[in-house]
Amino acid sequence: MSSAFDLPRRLVAEALGTGMLVATVVGSGIMADKLTDDVAVALLGNTLPTGAILVVLITILGPLSGAHFNPAVTLVFALRREIGAGASAAYVLAQIGGGIAGALLAHAMFELPIWQASTTVRSGPAQWLAEAVAAFGLVFTILAGLRFRADAVPWLVGLYITAAYWFTASTSFANPAVAIARAFTDTFAGIRPADLPGFIAAELAGAVLAAALAGWLLAAPKTIMQTKAAE
Repeated sequence: MSSAFDLPRRLVAEALGTGMLVATVVGSGIMADKLTDDVAVALLGNTLPTGAILVVLITILGPLSGAHFNPAVTLVFALRREIGAGASAAYVLAQIGGGIAGALLAHAMFELPIWQASTTVRSGPAQWLAEAVAAFGLVFTILAGLRFRADAVPWLVGLYITAAYWFTASTSFANPAVAIARAFTDTFAGIRPADLPGFIAAELAGAVLAAALAGWLLAAPKTIMQTKAAE
């Protein structure tokens, strides 16, 4: 990854962005759960702020760090050799730390116990498939957006996650750092710690599959001369 900013500032951007994302996911879930007993309305109240904050965060922090906020996204860019191994590892640690801090901050804002462990069961083949699909779609959206409409990526990602909340059985975590952070909240957005391995494995698998497909599908077309040479 080429950036005019040094690694420490990029790491702060990743931690800050992931933290604000998780604070939004957890905080809006708590607020929605307080305001209604209708689960569908609560999910909508959780969905819209999440999509909106992604547009904001990617727009303002993307120029700093690339706005990964997601170990699966960082893995894909590492596989594409757009970020080094050392920086990738540092990004992931910053994302996880920032995400956990975001969950704790949400608890503090709503006067809940700061340290919690989720008891919400999210497991099984359908949930894992949903997470693989969610991560696949997210990564493909990012790569296709960068290929054809880089200026629209914040909106594309925000809109994709807004949609994926509703068309995936898992409500589209699509992010190992966010999944880990959500294990620290026993609220509307939580996930039981024991269910994390299945979610994370599915998310990483979906991301890698999307990167493989995008590498072929989005490749620049060959020129006439290149085609003749290949023949």
